[in-house]
Amino acid sequence: MLPEGDARAEFARTAPADELSALVHEADETFLLALLENPHFSEKHAELMLDRIDLPVAVLSAIAETGKWIAHEGVRFRLAKHPHSPTRAAMAAVKQLFLFDLVRLSLLPAAPPDIRRLAEEAILMRVPHLPVGEKLTLARRGPARVAGAILAEGHPQALKLALDNAFLTESQVLRVVASNGVSERVVVAIANHKRWSCQYNVRAALLRSPHAPFAKVQMFVGELALHDLKDISQMREISEPVRNLIAAELERRAGRERSGAA
Repeated sequence: MLPEGDARAEFARTAPADELSALVHEADETFLLALLENPHFSEKHAELMLDRIDLPVAVLSAIAETGKWIAHEGVRFRLAKHPHSPTRAAMAAVKQLFLFDLVRLSLLPAAPPDIRRLAEEAILMRVPHLPVGEKLTLARRGPARVAGAILAEGHPQALKLALDNAFLTESQVLRVVASNGVSERVVVAIANHKRWSCQYNVRAALLRSPHAPFAKVQMFVGELALHDLKDISQMREISEPVRNLIAAELERRAGRERSGAA
């Protein structure tokens, strides 16, 4: 049984190492702060403490301000993902995380949204400089914006992995198709992908791209809405074959309407 009053804090500061793993679960904030001063308190105990969702903010701040613990990746990761970490401390921890801990953090639903986004941005900054092997791993299981960035790069080995990524979203695919300088290889891969080539908005975007395979465009132009076809036909950047294809489709629909009216 733990002592009462002021003796509790002194006990926390002097408790033997083999008792600390249990003591990190105590509720009292003053006790926990005193426990941090225990010479036997290590990064292992800090990690156990940070796994507590109910950890007081003052304790989180104290851990963040102690260099010998924040130097450990496990402590940094837990501090970054903790829903009650002070924002400044969490942001500082994110900036020091290893690549795949950033990936883990960016995909954690329980982590604060602004921290998940910061983790994504940290990954995106590293993407252009990563070796191919790490890019392939990110293409396979990175968050949506990261998969989109790797898709846009157009590395042959990464294309299919990025397009198959379960986190990739339609908005990221559309952004890639519409981006300046996107390569023909990327657009062709999207047009041939069984998941994305069936999406209405992706098909409309492909129709606008000068790199879209004409054979694919021919297959789905008849499924697009009339107002979209008319809008696309007015765009200067579409190719002449696509413009003619749209004109023929518009004429076909107009003829069908005339026949129906008659």
